[in-house]
Amino acid sequence: MIDYQALGEALASVGAGAWSEQICRQVQVALDQQSHGDLARWQKVVDDLHCVSPSSVDLREGVRVGVPDDVSEALRGRLREHLMALHPWRKGPYQIFGIDIDTEWRSDWKWDRLKNHIAPLDRRLVLDVGCGNGYHCWRMLGARARMVLGIDPTLLSVMQFQAVRKMYGEAAVHVLPLGIEQLPVEMRLFDTVFSMGVLYHRRSPIDHLYELKGCLRPGGELVLETLVVAGGVDTVLLPGQRYAQMRNVWFLPSCDALIVWLRRCGFKNIRLIDVAKTSTQEQRSTEWMRFNSLADFLDPENADLTREGLPAPRRAIITANA
Repeated sequence: MIDYQALGEALASVGAGAWSEQICRQVQVALDQQSHGDLARWQKVVDDLHCVSPSSVDLREGVRVGVPDDVSEALRGRLREHLMALHPWRKGPYQIFGIDIDTEWRSDWKWDRLKNHIAPLDRRLVLDVGCGNGYHCWRMLGARARMVLGIDPTLLSVMQFQAVRKMYGEAAVHVLPLGIEQLPVEMRLFDTVFSMGVLYHRRSPIDHLYELKGCLRPGGELVLETLVVAGGVDTVLLPGQRYAQMRNVWFLPSCDALIVWLRRCGFKNIRLIDVAKTSTQEQRSTEWMRFNSLADFLDPENADLTREGLPAPRRAIITANA
């Protein structure tokens, strides 16, 4: 069982004591409901990781824990085997004692696109919804956030985060195996809430926007990143059975339509800060993620289309205030 005592104490200190008392029960319920057959193996991988005190850490330019000289070549080899046992690694990259975890996504590129356009995270309470293995959570901590809480129901992602955290040491960053629907309703706690790569997976995107707004204190900032399509205010794509081979993609709005959705949900100061086509350099198969990736999901004759004949992935980043 992952120890969330420090998180509970941190939440209690900012007025969320009632929720802090529920977290361990919520986590246990989430673990019981998923009852993943590999969970015990993943937990053993994390437990068996050799503890080494890194001589330096860097969360400003990436997620870098230690340097090669901190460990022997033999120990680095064992650490690499343990980390590789948590394959596939999707968000990153990470550098751990000279081990380069070359993840499927160059998540650092997304961070570079948004970091200069959001409110400074200095001393803020931050929530990252659908955080995966917590790569962006670490970058948020590197931007001097007071505390970062990530939530993601994917157990492997949570265990990858725990592995990195064990190498890093104690830090004001936590990842819970929960979805946003399991957070207290209208908690209004966080100064900044990130939702990146989540909205198009929700059957009701409007409900998701309301859930995000309910997590924010009055005036707090939402950072929303999602798939979009070209078009006007009335353009929304509802794919058939699949989009880029993904089954769980529901609504892809145009940027103008998404702004209307946000306005209807009561957000203010809405700004479109970036639109970028996803490239096969940003999302690709690697040694650390050996399954099919974006190149396999696009039309082999026309990279502007998916294999289903739909517009290829394009992502927008929007900020707004509650």
